[in-house]
Amino acid sequence: MRDFIIFIKQNFRKLSFGWTLTFLSSFGQTYLISLYVTEISSEFAITEGTFGAIYAICTVLASFIMLTVGHTVDHISIKKVTAFTIICLAFSSILMGISYHLALVFISLVGLRLTGQGMLSHISMTILSKFYDKNRGKALSFSTLGFSSGEIVLPLLLAFFIAWFDWRWTLIGSGILLLLYLIRLYFTDLDHFNKQLNVGRPSSLSLVKDFGSIINDKRFLILMPTSFAISFTATAVIFYQYVFVAQKGWSPQLYAAFFTGYAITRLIFSLAGGLWVDKFTAKKMFRFYLIPISIGLLAFALIDSIFGALTFLLMMGITVGMAGTIKSSILAEVYGIEKLGAIRSLFTMFMVVSTALGPLIVGWMIDGGLSIETIMLSLFVFLVLCALNAQRIKGIQTISEVK
Repeated sequence: MRDFIIFIKQNFRKLSFGWTLTFLSSFGQTYLISLYVTEISSEFAITEGTFGAIYAICTVLASFIMLTVGHTVDHISIKKVTAFTIICLAFSSILMGISYHLALVFISLVGLRLTGQGMLSHISMTILSKFYDKNRGKALSFSTLGFSSGEIVLPLLLAFFIAWFDWRWTLIGSGILLLLYLIRLYFTDLDHFNKQLNVGRPSSLSLVKDFGSIINDKRFLILMPTSFAISFTATAVIFYQYVFVAQKGWSPQLYAAFFTGYAITRLIFSLAGGLWVDKFTAKKMFRFYLIPISIGLLAFALIDSIFGALTFLLMMGITVGMAGTIKSSILAEVYGIEKLGAIRSLFTMFMVVSTALGPLIVGWMIDGGLSIETIMLSLFVFLVLCALNAQRIKGIQTISEVK
């Protein structure tokens, strides 16, 4: 830990930029958008289920757009890419706030998901993975603290503003806040990250060929399922968490207090994950990081008291905390950094798709009358299969092993 603190002090300016991007990505994440579901559904006279379907479509559309823009971090100035992304995220938030037709809500949701959850996270993880080699785990783990910080601070803050003003002004205010960050960005020196840029923009044909070769590669079928499974499971359970709480007869207030435990656990293991990746390599950590959340699903399914939920939240915090660092580091270890932006954009697309399919499929399971126990055990089996598939990483050589 002492080495970690020294590393942060020596690299704080670079690391703080990565942290800021992951923190600002919160404005396009599910847990913040969910604050507006009830108000938007009421405003446009649609059911929450209909809004969920629209949200899923927008998320999937955003994920495919990621394929066409994710490679920009490989060959365009980081400051330009970041500024454009922030502007699009800000205007998407403002557009949502002034929307008086469902079509505008649709457009703004695509923008929020693409630029928030998609691009800002992608930029942060890609540039730090490229810039740092020996201390990549530490750098990425510090950056992922932005996610945890957003989860702890922003829901409470925005819920207050929604109650005090209203949901429209809260969205408009969020957009204005994002635009103000551009002033800070203008005076931020990012030239050190630009040293990793490639010369020349890849053609559409070369990108298609690159994506095709990645998908047809054995490594993709080992790496992708775990990334998909975590996002699918965590998003689905969080999206319907209070439905499960109500069906179990648990206290919503006590559960909300327990959720803070998840955020704190995620924060702690974001740091621990970085240390472990640098010590043991992401390749070794990749084989085991699905185990905690799998155990948590069993607890949620089989323990009748609310402490089953607490166990799940803490176990999910462990896995999700380590996931950001491990998933980004393993891509750099296995594929190298030359085309990391394009490679990460493909994996990010599948991750974003999973965040759309998770609530959709689990929602169908709930509507079909399946019990909470059956749903959680089904997710448990899915994760166990992905964890078993992850063991195949032992036969894959990393870039350092090849050298």
